[in-house]
Amino acid sequence: MTQETGSSIVEDLRRNLNLYRELLVLIEGESHVLRSSVDGSLFQHYASKKALLPQLTESLEGLRRHRAWWQKAGPDDRARWPEIPALLRQSQDSIMKIIVLDRENEQALLRRGMIPARELPSVNRQRPHFVADLYRRQGTSGPA
Repeated sequence: MTQETGSSIVEDLRRNLNLYRELLVLIEGESHVLRSSVDGSLFQHYASKKALLPQLTESLEGLRRHRAWWQKAGPDDRARWPEIPALLRQSQDSIMKIIVLDRENEQALLRRGMIPARELPSVNRQRPHFVADLYRRQGTSGPA
């Protein structure tokens, strides 16, 4: 890996972390609104989340590529870029927080009857360890 590529990975991971933080703040705000009795701003949260979805999908693809590269990287590259594993871990932790909190919000919406039947989550989403099992099957339990 060249110096330029390593710095671009670090930059990309930091940019993605900012996206995850923005999304987490948005979902936490949605959670707060759902806990209160006011339903007025739920549509704003939904629209904002929907606008960020393409960026999130793109960032996840990049995260997979970066993690795969890091797992194959040699000792020289690992020594040159020691911040990459921490950024990968922070990204994965942020994504897991987003997933968990968003599922809790979906459950709250379901309890209030605010999700149409066609939008109900799949049965697989009700399995408690679905995401962990998916990672295990993919053979990517985390950065090295």
